[in-house]
Amino acid sequence: VQVMETSKKKLGADHLDTLASMNNLAYTQRSLGREVEAISLMRECVQLRQQRFRPNHPNLLSSSAALAQWDAEHAVMNLDIVQLHAN
Repeated sequence: VQVMETSKKKLGADHLDTLASMNNLAYTQRSLGREVEAISLMRECVQLRQQRFRPNHPNLLSSSAALAQWDAEHAVMNLDIVQLHAN
């Protein structure tokens, strides 16, 4: 978190290094089971990459794909919880 925040302050939120740190931190958050934080951070990363890169840029595409997958998995998990409580 400190690396990303320092990078944001010194280089700017849309700097390549800041975006890489943000992307990596989102993956780390997810691996630690912090799904909501990971999705939120990846969403911010995708939004900033959309402003910085052309639509077919590999970094934007990989972040967008990860976000879509994480959103879908999170939705399924929430649906499973709702169904569990409904039964």
